[in-house]
Amino acid sequence: MTDNEIILAAQAICDALSEEQDGLKRDVLNHVGNTWSLFVIHTLGVDGRMRFSRLQERITGVSQKMLTKSLRELERDGLIARTAYMEVPPRVEYELTALGRGLLIQIIPLWTWVIEHADTFREARNAFDLKTKKQGNNI
Repeated sequence: MTDNEIILAAQAICDALSEEQDGLKRDVLNHVGNTWSLFVIHTLGVDGRMRFSRLQERITGVSQKMLTKSLRELERDGLIARTAYMEVPPRVEYELTALGRGLLIQIIPLWTWVIEHADTFREARNAFDLKTKKQGNNI
């Protein structure tokens, strides 16, 4: 993309997410852009349908509260489906919907890009921290 195309595309996104527009787009972006939701989408995409406890095991560090919140938001937005089985004990499973699989396809390139550039990020952080530390010593 040229610089002008990037600017035009960025402006179109800003316009679409402006406060004058309905809040739906911002809400969905907030839901799908948070760390735990991304991990839920990835885990369900890789492992398929699973129960809450298995999801919690697979997503290291997520609390029960945050996983519950993420699942509810993703279900409300139509990205995952929740199926409750009326048996004893009750069983609930989650899986990606077609919309959720479409989102997964879109975010895989972002994850790939982050993974490919991890060393560059590490170097940038180290350089920043070193610079900040030196500036702190000069005060």
